Formats: sequence, structure tokens, C-alpha cells
Amino acid sequence: MKTAQDIIIAPVITEKSMSGIADKKYTFKVAKDANKIEIAQAVEQLFKVKVAKVNTISVRGKARRMGRYEGYTASWKKAIVTLKADSKAIEFFDGLM
Repeated sequence: MKTAQDIIIAPVITEKSMSGIADKKYTFKVAKDANKIEIAQAVEQLFKVKVAKVNTISVRGKARRMGRYEGYTASWKKAIVTLKADSKAIEFFDGLM
């Protein structure tokens, strides 16, 4: 059994993800083997909010070069979590705006 901290790895803080906060949409980097139900339960447990829906995206690794060597960055999974209208906001993101 995975804990909530194993499922939610980190928040994604970009210009596009910050614009979704007004609509109660929060973006997280999550474990690659986590499903939508596990992600929703982890967010509800960690932040004490009510989740309406979860959208997930598998992000491929990008090709990178270091001099004459080349390789790929690690692929990862992104989750966009939409909260219910009567749910409170996540305090962590309030300090970033």
C-alpha cells in the first residue's frame, strides 16, 4: 500500500499551472504507477480538500546534450486536480500567487 506522500511527489509551478488556480485546478508531479482514484484520495488526505476530478498526463523525457554526450531526461506523470466548488483552496499555492 502506497502512502499519500509516495503518490504526490511535488507541485508543478509554471505560469500555465498557476493560471489554473483561479478555477481551483492544481497541478502535481505524481508517481508513474498511480491511478486517478489513488491520486484523488492522496490529495484529499494531504490537503484536507474535496476533489471533483483528476486528469493525468504522461510526460515523455526530452533529448538533452552535455557536450558530445546525449541522452534523455526522465519521463514522469503529471496530474491536474480539480477541486469541488464548496472545497477550500490549498494553502501552499496561496503563498505563490
